[in-house]
Amino acid sequence: MTLSIRLNKLISWFDSSQISVAENTSEAIDWLRVIPFILMHLACLLVFVVGWSPVVLWVALFSYLIRMFAITAFYHRYFSHKAFKTGRICQFIFALIGATSTQRGPIWWASHHRRHHRFSDTDQDIHSPIHGFLWSHMGWFLCLKNFTTRENCVRDLLKFPELRWLDRYDIAIPVVYAFALLGVGKLLEVYAPELQVTGGQMVVWGYFVSTIVLIHCTLCVNSLAHVWGTKRYATNDSSRNNALLALLTLGEGWHNNHHHYPVSARQGFFWWELDISYYLLKAMAALGLVWDLQPVPRERLTLNLIERK
Repeated sequence: MTLSIRLNKLISWFDSSQISVAENTSEAIDWLRVIPFILMHLACLLVFVVGWSPVVLWVALFSYLIRMFAITAFYHRYFSHKAFKTGRICQFIFALIGATSTQRGPIWWASHHRRHHRFSDTDQDIHSPIHGFLWSHMGWFLCLKNFTTRENCVRDLLKFPELRWLDRYDIAIPVVYAFALLGVGKLLEVYAPELQVTGGQMVVWGYFVSTIVLIHCTLCVNSLAHVWGTKRYATNDSSRNNALLALLTLGEGWHNNHHHYPVSARQGFFWWELDISYYLLKAMAALGLVWDLQPVPRERLTLNLIERK
């Protein structure tokens, strides 16, 4: 690897446009480019250095939940599937929150997810377990092959310059978020010492731990939700419904439902299937922040059911 290539990969940490589509070929792990991802995991070990306090645990939980909602409701159901409508300001706000999840920008995310649905569990599916469980969980995005955005899949999103900026400088927002948490922690150290919060605790728990758990719970929908669970509908893929994943991902675990009818804003098709993201979207609809939530047509609920013996 030449010095110029190494330098280009380092620059791509901060500006993803440095990697061209022509380089989007290798399925080997791109170790130099994914160093930040590795370091984020190692940073979680700092919990043994900074300690903990009740406040930072609540912050970590809230940080997880608000960003999981941004990923499930907006990155997935809105940007990828157009399951509802919203205004440009609300669209940007939740794209921004989603970007703090360190799962790259909304256009990149949607482009690969749309491709996944187009080729689910075939050789052209970029993260199917048929290529191996670890590949479906994270190998697919650690390689160079899937680093660039498949622009032909997201022409509708490319018209928004603010979304293109989030995609190009996808590390900027997570860095700002981490430093903001650090700053809040430092302020609490000075002005509310009785809370026993430190800046280190706030950034380690509120950003690193919360983000790594968030990333892997999201990735479990690509991996575990295609191998573990039950199938209600006969689909052309291995998607499964999994109640535990649905709880952890605010509703995304009803994956067989989703593959049966992807454009629905609701993935828990029945009242007993917990879908927190959908309930929050309904609340936002009541406030006029989103509208036209796509329902599941009644006839689709009983179409292609798998017969139980």
